[in-house]
Amino acid sequence: MDLFVIRHGQSEADILKVIEGRANFNLTELGNKQAEAMANWVKENYSINKIYSSPLNRAKQTAEYISKIFGIEIIFDDDLMEWKNGLIASLTLEEANKKYPEPIKYLHTRVYEQESYIDFRMRSETIISKIINENNEDDKIVIVSHGGMINMLFRSFIEVPINNKISINNSDTGIHYWKIKNGNKEIVYTNKNEHIRNIK
Repeated sequence: MDLFVIRHGQSEADILKVIEGRANFNLTELGNKQAEAMANWVKENYSINKIYSSPLNRAKQTAEYISKIFGIEIIFDDDLMEWKNGLIASLTLEEANKKYPEPIKYLHTRVYEQESYIDFRMRSETIISKIINENNEDDKIVIVSHGGMINMLFRSFIEVPINNKISINNSDTGIHYWKIKNGNKEIVYTNKNEHIRNIK
């Protein structure tokens, strides 16, 4: 099984300098160009037979470029959405720090209508297990999601303990390629983004 885990393109929140999370912003003009370039690059280099995506606009719009070029319907799953950041969504960092001071964090803490770290990790465990178990070993699957969720999926995929916060970089439309063969997992590469280097 080949898994191509892809972050969405630039969103309007990046321009507005606000905290995104579950806030449902669209791709910018640049984000659309990035998504189109990414889809073309994937088409030139791989065959794909299934697409999963977060339903949030920036991911959905990114996945639609892949769907169009491969002629494959998108499977939307709420479990691929970004961290549920509750009341701080759409606020600037300054506004969030003033209105909702960050509490002492524990794995199980839920504040300001947010999900806890353990909730977030469980959601990533659920969706990565679902995708792996409902597909075949020869499937080639694209997963379009968000930076925070992609890091959670990565931790779940390599089975690190829940208190281990190992992370990988996620650029706009960055591509991560993971493989499963005969039960063995392999990280082929992370955050490949050569397709957007000349896009302005």
